Amino acid sequence: MAGRCKTTIDTPYGPRTCLEVSVERQGRKPLVARFGGIPLRRKRNAVLSDRVPPPITVRRKELITRLQAGRCELCKQTGTVDVHQVRKLADLEKPGKPQPAWDQLMARRRRKTLIVCATCHTAIHDGQPTTAPTQ
Repeated sequence: MAGRCKTTIDTPYGPRTCLEVSVERQGRKPLVARFGGIPLRRKRNAVLSDRVPPPITVRRKELITRLQAGRCELCKQTGTVDVHQVRKLADLEKPGKPQPAWDQLMARRRRKTLIVCATCHTAIHDGQPTTAPTQ
């Protein structure tokens, strides 16, 4: 097979040996498949035109951004904050009972998490009324 397909082609660097298969077609150019025949020389004056990679943008999750702000979403105090979380959004809308301010805020924003200061977090878990969220 190799002896049947072996061919010599001319390149800018002189003749090279390769394997070549050609299929003749009526009215069209022949199909040619060639393996080898590539000059393996270094081009000292070659110009490299690499594509510039797109800039890497780091998009943070919204929760991380809210935590890094360090501000209570209920009383707007800055400092150390905690995350109050509920299991399901459906738990926020219990019929028959008046909703506390933190519950209304989470339901309105459709979030299961709320960034609060330690004072507000304790008040939420103790069932005490918290200050109304300021806009």
